Amino acid sequence: MDTDFRTDEKPDIHLGRNVQRIREIMGMKQSTLAANTGYSQQYISKLEQSDKFADDILNKVAEGLGVAPDLIRNFDEEKTVYNIQNNYESSNNNGPNYRCTINPIDKLIEMIDENKRLYDALLKAEREKNALMEQQIQHLKKT
Repeated sequence: MDTDFRTDEKPDIHLGRNVQRIREIMGMKQSTLAANTGYSQQYISKLEQSDKFADDILNKVAEGLGVAPDLIRNFDEEKTVYNIQNNYESSNNNGPNYRCTINPIDKLIEMIDENKRLYDALLKAEREKNALMEQQIQHLKKT
């Protein structure tokens, strides 16, 4: 019994399933994708059950999802889960890859400075408005 296990072959791509998984990961409902593409919700449901469909439909669905058509063609759920796990674990403060590149105190000082600048601009605008109103009152008194 000679069994040939080929690991270099790519499994059959099920475009509809890939569309569904990407849509679900993005938190998008079928009705939203339908609205984004101009298709009906029922048509999107049928597409998600189809293993293949035309490139023009793929392009329109990809645009509706806001992704490249190649992402749908080459979507691999296992790799996506792996990346999500690694990104989550490395973003943990105790993780080995954690590198804080933002100094919160600097950001706070920047925010305070920006608030001061905005306050000064608002105060200047109010003073200009008051001066203009004074001019108009003086003009009205003369007439």
